[in-house]
Amino acid sequence: MEFSNINLVVGAGVSGAVIANLLAESGEEVLVIDKKEHIAGNCYDYKDANGIMIHKYGSHIFHTNSDEVWNFMKKFTDFNTYMHKVIGVVDGIETHIPFNFNTLYDVFPFSFAQRLEKKLLDVFEINTKVPILEFQKQDDDDLKFLANYVYEKIFLYYTTKQWGVKPEEVDGAVTARVPVYLSKDNRYFQDKYQGIPLDGYTKVIERMLEHKNIKVKLKTSYRDLKDKSFKRIFYTGSIDEFFEYKYGQLPYRSVKFKLETHNKEFYQSNAVVNYPCNYEFTRIHEYKYYLDDKSDKTVIAKEYSENFELGKNERYYPIPHKSNTELYERYRHDARELENVYFLGRLGDYKYYDMDKAVLRAINLYKEIKK
Repeated sequence: MEFSNINLVVGAGVSGAVIANLLAESGEEVLVIDKKEHIAGNCYDYKDANGIMIHKYGSHIFHTNSDEVWNFMKKFTDFNTYMHKVIGVVDGIETHIPFNFNTLYDVFPFSFAQRLEKKLLDVFEINTKVPILEFQKQDDDDLKFLANYVYEKIFLYYTTKQWGVKPEEVDGAVTARVPVYLSKDNRYFQDKYQGIPLDGYTKVIERMLEHKNIKVKLKTSYRDLKDKSFKRIFYTGSIDEFFEYKYGQLPYRSVKFKLETHNKEFYQSNAVVNYPCNYEFTRIHEYKYYLDDKSDKTVIAKEYSENFELGKNERYYPIPHKSNTELYERYRHDARELENVYFLGRLGDYKYYDMDKAVLRAINLYKEIKK
């Protein structure tokens, strides 16, 4: 095979599939490789024997405010109107996460909750999200109590389980993702567009890659082809792996899922239930909620966070920390020196991307190279 006129895309997840599709649509030839035995990366899902769509690598909820991203995705799928909500078990009470006004009334006596609500609205604007570490800076005794309560019951142990460090040691970008929400809106996301692809994520990626100008090779590593000369290389794998860890490994958190099948229609009251203070797992996913799958059985996944270890588990979350950013910048400097090699995606950019941001990053990169 002659490679010099072919674009190589390393990784058949969201980022790789989007850039491959855009290139193919413009008339360019693309070879997509992935070391996994399936396409779709960590968005991979499949129907099990019970007819339930299982998200193999944890729950994926599509949400975006971008018309461009939504319209692009709609070329490959229709979405249901699912709007994600998260329940947390706090002091044995099932309540809403992030902590909002409804949570306030769930966990405290009515008169005290009413007093707290009034004080909160005296200080903050309604429908705003206040990062928990910012929220702790209040002088009022009642608000101090509330801040400490939310910090301990919802934030402290959950963050420690998820990231393996105390919240103070985690970057502000992470702490901002667990705010106090001055609202009665129980949705986890407030984006304009939200939903789950009706045929699942794997089907979406499959349709993106079903193009006469695209060839896909699975169980294939970049190392198998690195001596070939391609027109361009789009690398969605880990940037430190590309450079053979010459400056050291970039740290990641990994996640382990323990699947269980239960002989009952539902296991829990919601698609995701968080356990901030109890058990070793962080949360339980119940997959049949997403597409309203009908079965007299149900499948859950208990999620355990752990450190990434090369060869043992998967990279999930880049760990935002000053020293890690500095290490990434060394690799990024070397990446800029390469001609026609582009890094993108959560691993290539060493950045946590929601799916819509990964799609937008790929679209913008395509526009850049086609100028």
